[in-house]
Amino acid sequence: MASDPLTEPAVRTRPAVARSRRRSDLWLLGPVAAAYAAAQLLLAVPGTGLGWDETVYVSQVSGHAPAAFFSAPRARGISYLVAPVAAFTPSVTALRIHLALLSSGALLVSLRLWRPLLPTPVLALAGALFAGLWTALTYGPQAMPNLWVAFGSLMAVGCFLRAARAPGDRRALVGLCAATALAAVMRPADALWLALPLVCAAAVVPQWRRPALPATVAAGAVLGGASWAVEAELHHGGLLTRLHRAGEIQGGLGWHPALWDHLRALGGRTLCRPCDVPWSQPVTGLWWFALPVLVVGGLAVAHRAGPGPWRTLLLATAAALSVAAPYLLFVGYAAPRFLLPAYALLSLPVSYGLVRLFAAARGRPLVLTGLCLALAAHFALQAAISATLAARSRVTAAAFAAVAAELRRQGLRPPCLVSGEEAVRTGFRTGCASRQVHGGHDGSISAAGLVRLARSTPAAVLVAGGAPPPPWAARWRPHDLPPLPGLPAFRAYLAPSARAAAPPPR
Repeated sequence: MASDPLTEPAVRTRPAVARSRRRSDLWLLGPVAAAYAAAQLLLAVPGTGLGWDETVYVSQVSGHAPAAFFSAPRARGISYLVAPVAAFTPSVTALRIHLALLSSGALLVSLRLWRPLLPTPVLALAGALFAGLWTALTYGPQAMPNLWVAFGSLMAVGCFLRAARAPGDRRALVGLCAATALAAVMRPADALWLALPLVCAAAVVPQWRRPALPATVAAGAVLGGASWAVEAELHHGGLLTRLHRAGEIQGGLGWHPALWDHLRALGGRTLCRPCDVPWSQPVTGLWWFALPVLVVGGLAVAHRAGPGPWRTLLLATAAALSVAAPYLLFVGYAAPRFLLPAYALLSLPVSYGLVRLFAAARGRPLVLTGLCLALAAHFALQAAISATLAARSRVTAAAFAAVAAELRRQGLRPPCLVSGEEAVRTGFRTGCASRQVHGGHDGSISAAGLVRLARSTPAAVLVAGGAPPPPWAARWRPHDLPPLPGLPAFRAYLAPSARAAAPPPR
């Protein structure tokens, strides 16, 4: 590392120097990606089960159970990503390992794309700061799209800046198109918010006014979102109808500032809806208060360093604010995974400022020790939250396994049908289709249709908390099930077509 890591030249052309830099990148960026993979495999993989959203995505390509209802807001990108494993094995552990390795590789590629723009120490620290968040650790091996939007956003902004600086860099344009398409195939709306600052930058900055830049961004968004738009026309009554329905399912998009909700969710709540819980763990949100200060500090250091670093980090910050805006201002609930793309981009200016701060503290042992201890405490807290969530997931997975085993003993064997409370996860674990009666956003069958189907197909409706069964299942056979977390007095009402297995002879 040079005496000042922020003054390292960004571009060199001598082959020997290029090879030396590639080796340096591998030594600094490679361990960050490897540590990210190891942390996932240690904390978030062993014994964890599929969440509700994960089950919906995985069921679309699984050979283990019929596909769950796919509601209007969802896109199929993450289903494509898990298909090579989910289509051949029901093993959740195999799926988790597959995604952990892929996400670690994506982190390495994302950081490496920024190498002509920022020094390697800055990128290594940025990668560690992002990968060390409990959201990145928890969702790295999960079948959820938000982390992949984060990688797509990081790659897209980096490739945009590389193409803007070197008009002849066709690989950067290809990368820009592919990265924008990756974000769009995962979450089309997020890709539009990502594209907005890139298109504006191409129009505002004189040196970047090249038609190829906005055209490539638009092409990537169209390519990635094409399947979602086609599906809207075929199955949702058109694009506008699907957009309207997606807004309804998300609670109605409007002016709903949710900063306070997101702050409270940092303690380990994967979904805060409605977010009326007390803020019981303020220490988990301290880094959120420090984040704006560190971003501004990094931008100030970059401004003094020159127009190159300043424009680079300013665009990354603008893109981060753009992709975060809809979730902070227009969605009336909080899920920490929504902000992963913003955190990935904001890690760059934060790291830029911290590297300068560490360099300035080299001759001050107490200051340097304090900085190292603060970072270590931050990483330890994030790992502890991720470990707690994984432990909770293991308990939930064991509970669903017990429920599925009991339902199979009561005659619910494929082909079969499950409706009611937690039908998606229970049905998938049992190998059954999950169908909800019209009325909710997952309604996919009428009550009469379900009763008619249950005459020949083993079926069950699940209720919890002592609630009565729906009227159309009032005469079905009741059977108490092992409780699920948060669902006491869990009971199944089984159709006559579900015949319990005979007890083994004594």
